Amino acid sequence: MLTLYSYPELFGVADNNGYGLKVYAFLKLAGVPFVQEHVFDASAAPRGQLPYVVDDGETIGDSETIIAHVIAKYRLGIDAALSPAQRRTDHLVTRMLDDLYWVMSYSRWKDERFYPAFRDAFIAQHPQINADGFEKAKAYNAQRYHYQGIGRYTPEQAYARGLADLQVLAQIVPAAGFVHGAAPTSVDAGIYGFIANIYYFPIPTPLKAFVDTHENLVAHCERIHEMVSAKSAVS
Repeated sequence: MLTLYSYPELFGVADNNGYGLKVYAFLKLAGVPFVQEHVFDASAAPRGQLPYVVDDGETIGDSETIIAHVIAKYRLGIDAALSPAQRRTDHLVTRMLDDLYWVMSYSRWKDERFYPAFRDAFIAQHPQINADGFEKAKAYNAQRYHYQGIGRYTPEQAYARGLADLQVLAQIVPAAGFVHGAAPTSVDAGIYGFIANIYYFPIPTPLKAFVDTHENLVAHCERIHEMVSAKSAVS
């Protein structure tokens, strides 16, 4: 059976990282049996990044590579009906979510207005992680943000990027159904991975304020959440 290694759950979301939740949701929507293992330390992961999967002894990292592998190996039809134009849209949305990731992460670890609430909630749910360990993770993330570039922005500048991404998503996500019609595809899983990690977190960042006021984003998130939460992590 395929095993998904990803970060721990938080606030009722199966993975508090957008990429891990994206893969989790994709596997659920595609009906692929899997076991989820929560990992705190990503040092043993391919390229030191979560999520990754082990499938029949083969280790695959990177969310997009994982999804491509699973579609090919299990001959999944979840995206089979997409037109070339729809696939181009999916590619652009996926890259935009890469940008949104940094702003979402910044809001938790870098912005001192919201970091304490994130830290306290995480430790309350996962007491094996102490405050000292969390501070080390915070310092590590500060380095990542600096070298990526987002760490050199003021909070207002950083959130402007994330809000611009969310504005585009709000124009793409329909009020009913899914991005490409009546059935979800892999891009819906990707959008859910990030929006759920904003919407379900009771931390009042500017990103959450935006999502909360856009009914189509909320409804899409809740539809996917209900679908992927209906069963346990073993499908």
